[in-house]
Amino acid sequence: MKNSQYIGRYIRSKRRIASFETPSPGHPPITASDLRMTASRLLRLVPLAAALLLSGCAGSGQSFLTPDGPVSLSQYYHLWFVALVTLIVVLPVVIGVPLLAWRYRYGNKKARYAPNWDFSAALEWPMWLVPCAIVVVLSTYLWTDSHKLDPYRPIASTRPPLIVQVVGLDWKFLFIYPQYHVATVGEMAFPQDRPVSMTLTSDTVMQSFMIPALGGQIYTMPGMVTRLNLKADRTGSFEGMNTQYNGNGFHGQHFEAVAMTTRHFDSWLRSVQENGIALNRISYRILGKSSTEDQVHATLGNEAMPAGVTYFNNIAPDFFKRIVMRYHSGKPVPSSDQPGAVAYNRQVASK
Repeated sequence: MKNSQYIGRYIRSKRRIASFETPSPGHPPITASDLRMTASRLLRLVPLAAALLLSGCAGSGQSFLTPDGPVSLSQYYHLWFVALVTLIVVLPVVIGVPLLAWRYRYGNKKARYAPNWDFSAALEWPMWLVPCAIVVVLSTYLWTDSHKLDPYRPIASTRPPLIVQVVGLDWKFLFIYPQYHVATVGEMAFPQDRPVSMTLTSDTVMQSFMIPALGGQIYTMPGMVTRLNLKADRTGSFEGMNTQYNGNGFHGQHFEAVAMTTRHFDSWLRSVQENGIALNRISYRILGKSSTEDQVHATLGNEAMPAGVTYFNNIAPDFFKRIVMRYHSGKPVPSSDQPGAVAYNRQVASK
């Protein structure tokens, strides 16, 4: 009985295999020329796909692929060096796999069948020594560049750095200039020929501060202070953003980092001092509500300020320090006093 069952299963399996091998009516069998044509069409799509991927990285010319500062330029060269060294391992695989598939294809009767082959000194030595050499080279290079590209490391310059204190909020950054007692939302201006030394924190959830064209990415966290040093090689406007998701308004948390001449920067400072509003406990509480830069401008701005940008003046010297130290009292900050919290937003909206 069992033997007949096995024989029946064998016959049914052979029928299934035959049904796959036999082309269905109206559908001719796939030939080698069809496969070659399909492969050629797919290869034509490779440059297009690569261009689309790079365009996504480059955006509108505001990315690490178009460096405009000494930090981003060093990161640019670092990226390409690592990529080129890595290609030493990748290229043999990319080239060898299609060649092996073509040489040992089903229709090639000239390919030598060697089932007992298991060792070749000419292949084994490069296969082990080359990756080991790459690991040594990359380890040395990464160790050196990790110190060279340390975000805390000051940028060498004949001019003193501009101090900017950055506070992350929902969904904007507050830029404080303690030397000039002013602050901005939606815009960070600085002289083109002067390094910018930033100290960053958050008065809400963790965020990620980044100006791709100038280099660097650093996290901001409540109660903690991180540092970032940048410089622009030319005047112009560069896009900055938060790359850490933090709620519904995350997509709008972008700002303009504007590199100016020294004369224009002095003029910009006077405009902020004259047209800004006082940043005190009341205005900061409104600013702490979950809102975009445009919403802040609509609430606290005036006609003398650019669209989407809000200026503040009369900043207390220890304003940034007080924000940081709120999280060092040994007690949790009540939700009603925590910017971005539901209770906080409701309380601000009710007043």
